[in-house]
Amino acid sequence: MHKFFVPPQNIFDDKVVIEDKEDFNHFKVLHIKKGESIIVSDGMGNDYEAEVYKIDKDKVTAKIVNILPPVESNIDVTLYQALPKSTKMDLIVQKCTELGINSIVPVITERVVVKWDDNSSKLNRWRRIAYESSKQCRRSRIPQVHEPMSFEELLNLIPTYDIFILPYETENVVHLKDIMRADNNFKKIGIFIGPEGGFSNCEIIKATEKGARVVTLGSRILRTETAGFVTVSIIMYEMGDIG
Repeated sequence: MHKFFVPPQNIFDDKVVIEDKEDFNHFKVLHIKKGESIIVSDGMGNDYEAEVYKIDKDKVTAKIVNILPPVESNIDVTLYQALPKSTKMDLIVQKCTELGINSIVPVITERVVVKWDDNSSKLNRWRRIAYESSKQCRRSRIPQVHEPMSFEELLNLIPTYDIFILPYETENVVHLKDIMRADNNFKKIGIFIGPEGGFSNCEIIKATEKGARVVTLGSRILRTETAGFVTVSIIMYEMGDIG
């Protein structure tokens, strides 16, 4: 069955209405007819099987026939990604969405070289990538992609997590997999990935003072666009969410 995301307000009583222009056009391209079943998600973690019963010139109405079992992880993982150069963030958003992450927050750190300047076009592109990736991998929740925040703003959020992971290239003792195996009861997990130039010593000190756990991901140094989804993969595997 084909899957569509609709705003929660478009699901009411036992009906669902698809009226987004792009989704409606996609619906027509697929040649879905009345009486056929589709999967509809509200983007908040709820999936429904629905049967199409009305096709108008600008919208589709379907009747909900089944509430589907949840497919989303019960682990709330947020990636704080130091803003990378070029289009690297596109790949980060895509792959972390596929792995089941809950939200992604770009961060301006000391060695970030990208000038943000309220670049709404980039933010809209990342959100679109999260949306398309969620559809592709049959998720029922679309990860939130937030506007960039400062390093100082992030520091205040570290204590709100059950554990806050900071992979660092000079760490060679504490392995992420060992931390996750020692306690698999974490429900709210934060990850902080540095930019191409890495974290400054001052940033590491400040983050650890707030409770961040500095870890190694192994003997090889990973690129910033790789480190995030490798970290998410290890966490999801050790928590039993994938693999």
